[in-house]
Amino acid sequence: MMEEALFADLVTELPNAVRLQRLVHTLHQRFRCGAVVLLRLDDDTLRPLAAVGLVKEALGRRFVVAQHPRLAAILSQREPTWFEPDSRLSDPYDGLLDARIGEPLPVHDCMGVSLYVEGKLWGALTLDALHAGTFDDDARRDLQRYTLVIEAAIRITRLEHENRGLRLARTDVLETAPLAGEGEILGQSAVIRELLRELAVVADSELPVLLLGETGVGKELFARWLHRHSRRRNNPLVLVNCAALPESLAESELFGHVKGAFSGATTDRPGRFDAANGGTLLLDEVGELPLSVQAKLLRTLQNGEIQRLGADKPRQVDVRIIAATNRNLRESVRDGHFRADLYHRLSVYPVPIPPLRERDNDVLILAGYFLELNRARLGLRSMRLSPAAERALLGYAWPGNIRELEHVISRAALRLLSRGASRSEILTLEPELLDLDSEHTGPLMTLADSGPAPAPTEAEIVSLRETVDSAQRQAIVRALQASGENWAQAARLLDVDSSNLHKLARRLKLK
Repeated sequence: MMEEALFADLVTELPNAVRLQRLVHTLHQRFRCGAVVLLRLDDDTLRPLAAVGLVKEALGRRFVVAQHPRLAAILSQREPTWFEPDSRLSDPYDGLLDARIGEPLPVHDCMGVSLYVEGKLWGALTLDALHAGTFDDDARRDLQRYTLVIEAAIRITRLEHENRGLRLARTDVLETAPLAGEGEILGQSAVIRELLRELAVVADSELPVLLLGETGVGKELFARWLHRHSRRRNNPLVLVNCAALPESLAESELFGHVKGAFSGATTDRPGRFDAANGGTLLLDEVGELPLSVQAKLLRTLQNGEIQRLGADKPRQVDVRIIAATNRNLRESVRDGHFRADLYHRLSVYPVPIPPLRERDNDVLILAGYFLELNRARLGLRSMRLSPAAERALLGYAWPGNIRELEHVISRAALRLLSRGASRSEILTLEPELLDLDSEHTGPLMTLADSGPAPAPTEAEIVSLRETVDSAQRQAIVRALQASGENWAQAARLLDVDSSNLHKLARRLKLK
């Protein structure tokens, strides 16, 4: 039966994430174990692509192979690897199994196998069972037999992605994995999936892109994603923080200067446009540019020319512009702080980046990433969120977005250690350690009180079901906080039947 299910998925056109998730579910049922995880190798780090049996935030974890001896052992050989139930090698999923939240794994069975695609090491599959003896000789032989089917599913997923790239008229092979050190966009929410689909089309064009969004939403990360998926990805991406440019030096920094152009200009100096020639220039906080520099920037966008300060003749450059701002540039134009003609040039394709509060469970995936980062940085055995802390994160409005989440997790980890927590134990973060501002725990607090908002774009609209789910999720979180995590009392506060509340919480992944 398992073979039939696996082969059926191979010949059916499915979204990548769905195929891989169905794969691990099928393996979970076949081997009757606690957890199955499919991990992809990026440089020296394994990242979960699909999992069953782990807490939600585990999908945001990044496992540096050198720090996890079991994963290193699995990757070191082609045959399946089985670990003795009393193996002293630390388990990367300590405290992360859904069935034993925050508890160390007892004596248990664990096996895994390295996966190869086109002769190259691609990643690994791991299986964990809570009961010793689950993975007998037959189970290990089965895993060896199924490895070829698993690798075929990965290969088909990769080919389908490349075919979609070709349909977008790309002439070379696309790769979904981020380049080492360049960061990645974490999240599985509908708004992020839709945004990335849109950006995949925009990236292939030469149009200027204007990234709009609140402070801390990751505009620079999306700019890097655009460059990495564009035809210019083998050429430079140059970042300029316009807010950090002194007005007296802004023109020289962007366009360069020649010797003698001003006092102290002892040599010719190229600017950022020269450095980005053939590639992409990111103008972060573009709304902070002085008006005098805006005029020269407009000329560059119109004619592809720059003129170094003090030079007699212009120079041709080939640069794609990505601009980013957390300001309302329409208001800046109205107030005379930003040129209308430059605004229209930059906003050929405006892209609103959704705030964290609109990304549903992505907050847990991102929290998992920061938890693993701090675990490694602080030399901890394991660190995770309690169920109450997860609900607190889901119910918070995140005025500082992802940057605030990173700081919240880092502070909570340090606060826990300062209270005497042992680095050799599994540490659990409770809501009080997160120290979230109670002012921002309700959905009404997410509304800006700064005048009429601009009309939303299609990309900003989410389905009615998602909107209702988000409102229900936050209402349950607030009721649990008010009742001290008492579900029966929370049901009374919400005026619903207790059993119905439990069912709803499970559907919304709050339980």
